[in-house]
Amino acid sequence: MSVQKNNTIFLRPRFKIDFDVSQQKIISKFKDNLKDANCNYCSKIIDGHIIIDVPIDESHFWSPQLTIEIEKVEENKAVVSGLYGPKPQVWTLFMFFHFAMAVAFIGFSIMTYVKWTLKTDYTFSLIGVITLPILWFVMYFLGRMGKKTGYNQMKELHEFMMKTLEK
Repeated sequence: MSVQKNNTIFLRPRFKIDFDVSQQKIISKFKDNLKDANCNYCSKIIDGHIIIDVPIDESHFWSPQLTIEIEKVEENKAVVSGLYGPKPQVWTLFMFFHFAMAVAFIGFSIMTYVKWTLKTDYTFSLIGVITLPILWFVMYFLGRMGKKTGYNQMKELHEFMMKTLEK
């Protein structure tokens, strides 16, 4: 088993593990472990895709989700790829705000330039050009704080996955 991890600075860490076991065997390990009475994780298994959420009573806005994809390489070889990240709704909302701020920044930059060349008052648009990058950094650090808030749950998901894979 060889493990490949990305740098920890990413908001959505990824990993890839090679196994000398068939794809179906790995999927059945997850099915068995998730059906266990002691397991209280919420999950969905569709073909080679597995999504594992933290228990509902422990879930909060920043709770992570583990998305696993099991790919068949050869008859008795498989690759387990995974992604730890926020729930898709949270990630989409976060990306929408980033996109909206980028569009607003471009708009305010154009407005500032036009008003400056026309020699009219460009104070408001200049405030927008200065404020938006500051807001972007605030959003970035909110994302980092959210990752820290959900870190223990991410570790629990990782331990659950590794325990399942080592069976």
